[in-house]
Amino acid sequence: MSDGPLIVQSDRTVLLEVAHADAETARHELAIFAELERAPEHIHTYRITRLGLWNARAAGHTADDMLETLDRWSRFPVPPSVSVDLRETVDRYGRLVIERDDEGALILRSDDAAVLTQVAGNKRIQPLLIGHPTPQSYAIDAWARGQIKQELLKIGWPAEDLAGYTPGTPHEIELAEDGWAMRPYQRQAVDAFAHEGSGVVVLPCGAGKTIVGAGAMAATGTTTLILVTNTVSARQWRDELLKRTSLTPDEIGEYSGQAKEVKPVTIATYQILTAKRKGQYAHLALLDALDWGLIVYDEVHLLPAPVFKLTADLQARRRIGLTATLVREDGREGDVFSLIGPKRFDAPWKQIEAQGFISPAACYEVRVDLPPSDRLEYAAATDDERYRLAASAPAKITAVRELIAKHPDERILVIGQYLDQLEELSEALNAPQITGATPVDEREELYRQFREGEISLLVVSKVANFSVDLPEASVAIQVSGSFGSRQEEAQRLGRLLRPKQSNHTASFYTLIARDTVDQDYAQNRQRFLAEQGYSYTIMDAVDLAA
Repeated sequence: MSDGPLIVQSDRTVLLEVAHADAETARHELAIFAELERAPEHIHTYRITRLGLWNARAAGHTADDMLETLDRWSRFPVPPSVSVDLRETVDRYGRLVIERDDEGALILRSDDAAVLTQVAGNKRIQPLLIGHPTPQSYAIDAWARGQIKQELLKIGWPAEDLAGYTPGTPHEIELAEDGWAMRPYQRQAVDAFAHEGSGVVVLPCGAGKTIVGAGAMAATGTTTLILVTNTVSARQWRDELLKRTSLTPDEIGEYSGQAKEVKPVTIATYQILTAKRKGQYAHLALLDALDWGLIVYDEVHLLPAPVFKLTADLQARRRIGLTATLVREDGREGDVFSLIGPKRFDAPWKQIEAQGFISPAACYEVRVDLPPSDRLEYAAATDDERYRLAASAPAKITAVRELIAKHPDERILVIGQYLDQLEELSEALNAPQITGATPVDEREELYRQFREGEISLLVVSKVANFSVDLPEASVAIQVSGSFGSRQEEAQRLGRLLRPKQSNHTASFYTLIARDTVDQDYAQNRQRFLAEQGYSYTIMDAVDLAA
């Protein structure tokens, strides 16, 4: 028995003692293959899942590596059942391989005849197979490369896809490293992707995921389709590519609600790709408009469900997904794994912060009290109405004012979910607001004024969650959100993490109505922040004015 910070339990949960001197080191190593489930004050609970193990294996971590982490940090011996189960689960990755035969046809191969027979007999996989050319292989229908990977993952046999990729139309792209250089972790991420040809890179907001995308484009040297969350993001990608690569404006096209340009590098929004006309995807032709050699999925954790179906048909194209978190609120992490690719590289937030590449952050939950009349209204409301009543409580406006007063000379974002609440805040604070209804040109102008210090306060809706570059923002005040969404927390915290010329430490406040579902949902946020290694301080709004 040792004095480690972990307790590994036979149900594949792992308890982490937060106050232990080695807790941070153990947390970083454990997070490679285990997912945080609960994060109260003193003991955090992780769970070892099959998908987490397979993602770790695809990123180069062996079963021995993972068990060594558990053995080194565990206070008690690791239960034998966990060790055996972990080894057998990790060993499943790669037992089945998708590759091409001498004629270029797709085959599913395994040296384990029993496994191959088992999966071939599955009623959802059987229709995707069109022959049995050798005892070690089955032929796969040409269109079914993506679907068979999805189905194999569902039955617990993830296939390693070694079938290769179409080269696409060559298009020379070089990084223009003039006065800047790729950071070591960015280079490692690009190298990990280039070695495999598909997969997901997980980096915190502000860590330069766009640079990783540009590096992947340079490594591939082919026509590229970049899929992003919105038009503002598309234009920020364009600006960054013009700044960081040899590409010229004539080589980069925007395909969105505002423009329909197809060029060697085309940046399209998820919305336009999933737009329907008369029940059909109106812009599906974009996927075959050019012989794309690379598809970049920005913010892959926000990939709309229809894009998974479209991506299943794009398995011959190289694919890279960029994200700050693999957590999806719809639970479709398995589809990211099978269709975009497994995790190829992951750098912890606190590790990159320690290297000075993102700003340190202090996180606070500020609890406000509902006045008696509002408490009665809340108590009488239906379940659907209660979160809105709590999240948009007028008492939060006073707290926002007091928080702003605590941060003079800093640039501040006030972030919310409800448009009427944002309108009220904008008027009360005499600050401009940005919502989904704000024209793109006006949004870009307000962002520019904020970046250059002409304005220091912006009230923004969830449109600012995604791919908005505001490096000098050092304070975020979150008044309402999407029911404690962990992925939203990653995005909003990420607005503050870009390195700052001002050297301000980032301050991230979340306003919570006490004794309501607002407070219940806050536990998800605590879980995410704890997962990333951030402390989470709870404050009372009445203390702000002190």
